[in-house]
Amino acid sequence: MNNRSILLATALLVTFFFLGGLLDILNHFISKMILFAGFVTLIVFVIIEKSKDIVDEHDDTNKKNLP
Repeated sequence: MNNRSILLATALLVTFFFLGGLLDILNHFISKMILFAGFVTLIVFVIIEKSKDIVDEHDDTNKKNLP
């Protein structure tokens, strides 16, 4: 997963919030669960991407220190 897909998922979540507000369906349990699941999914994706960056940075540092 890359930053483009995270941005797309965020845009879909914001669009659902906007449309849910316009259609007045944000009080329904199903819409709340969909929004919560989307938010948790985004948080997990961000954590995974940041951990990959940290591992790559650590590997690059180790390669520079080798003779």
